[in-house]
Amino acid sequence: MHDGRLHRSRPEGPIRFRVGGVFRSNTIYDVMMKRGWKETESDDDWDMHWADREWVYEVFDAGHLMSWQRVNHFRNGRELCRKDLLVKNIKRAKRTLDKSGKPEEAARFDFCPVTFVLPGDYALFVEEFNRCAGTVWIMKPIGRAQGKGIFLFHKLSQISQWKSEHRWKPDTPGVETYVVQKYIPNPYLVGGKKFDMRMYALVTSFNPLKVYLHRSGFARFSASRYSSDLADIENAFVHLTNVAIQKTSTEYNADTGGKWDLQALKMFVAAKHGRAACDALFMGMQDIVVNSLLGVQKVMISDRHCFELYGYDLLFDDDLRPWLIEVNASPSLTANTRADYDTKFKMLSDLLDIVDLEGVRTGTERTVGGFDLIWDDGPVEPLRTELWTSMLGADFDRRLNPVPTRPAEPPAPAAAAAASSGPTGSSSAAGRRAGGGSSRSLASARRAAAAAAASSATAAGSSGTGSHRGSLR
Repeated sequence: MHDGRLHRSRPEGPIRFRVGGVFRSNTIYDVMMKRGWKETESDDDWDMHWADREWVYEVFDAGHLMSWQRVNHFRNGRELCRKDLLVKNIKRAKRTLDKSGKPEEAARFDFCPVTFVLPGDYALFVEEFNRCAGTVWIMKPIGRAQGKGIFLFHKLSQISQWKSEHRWKPDTPGVETYVVQKYIPNPYLVGGKKFDMRMYALVTSFNPLKVYLHRSGFARFSASRYSSDLADIENAFVHLTNVAIQKTSTEYNADTGGKWDLQALKMFVAAKHGRAACDALFMGMQDIVVNSLLGVQKVMISDRHCFELYGYDLLFDDDLRPWLIEVNASPSLTANTRADYDTKFKMLSDLLDIVDLEGVRTGTERTVGGFDLIWDDGPVEPLRTELWTSMLGADFDRRLNPVPTRPAEPPAPAAAAAASSGPTGSSSAAGRRAGGGSSRSLASARRAAAAAAASSATAAGSSGTGSHRGSLR
């Protein structure tokens, strides 16, 4: 990146994009085509490369990029998205703060269940296992996705076969690394079913750290009712919410995809537990996103050509405490329902508006579509409304923005005056959509939340999200 070519401006003509093979039949491909961008198969003559992670790891350092070229991964994203490295970095950040006499700050990193990396930590794990008799643990391979290789156990004898099959001794070459975590025994249930949540964070820089969080997302439900009975410990349809697993269940509902919109979940929690408890929960999930990124910031290679969309998977327990499950560097952009497609299409369109290859933005916007800027080399003061501190799961205009084509013209005086009370104003229509507006009382907002949540749950059907209607009455 020390080539003099970096300072040349982008050539005239349509924006050219390249995609990795897996993305050619994907939502991101549709979004780029919708913007009027032109696909290219050139190795270096492109403006945007939506690449596989492997391309970044294997090719990026060998080439030189023009100043305007953008790639959708940072060079060493494994530090955040590989399960063992994530745990290592979070533990290190917590330990550093503890040693510095900052226990309150260290406590912010206490969002992962007790975790060990095997085989390296096997002796430490056994010590903890024996100390916590009766605890259920979950094993996850660090390099696989879609729930592959995950299993639960509560006796050391239950992993004897695994140890044999995976040549578990630390000095054995080629050993497959796993993380083992205490299983959350009291997950929050809706309709008697377990779920986790997928939310989307966009990082445009690690130095300084700049993070956007999209308001949309979804909860992924199990097809079967939750059971803590040890007899059901091997039932993946009870314990694992991965769509790749759940869609093989006879109870899977292809119409809903087993998903519930994050906004509907937020309204449900607010209606059942009150606005303050719901706001604290969602702000806690937002803090996990920020703190996990701060935990890896010092080891990440920041590059002005790079941005990254991270898929955060979290759940919360019946005490409304959120937990981080994992972070995905290549969150699934395929859709299993029309609603899922529309949500991802809008989110990706908003992302490209922020990356702004068209050059129409100032870079100072706090909200772009459904994305809110939550960290900009420090915390960004939330857009406070009567209802919410965190806008995660709050409403937003889901219509697509017009496709940008040229820098915006300066507004006429009358238009500027109208804009001063427009979408960024606290009393604007957009502000009322986002947080309920100052004219709505808390009681009426909670009644509306309960009614909307009940309507959403009814639409979800009796399979993907189970018997939500009974829980929402």
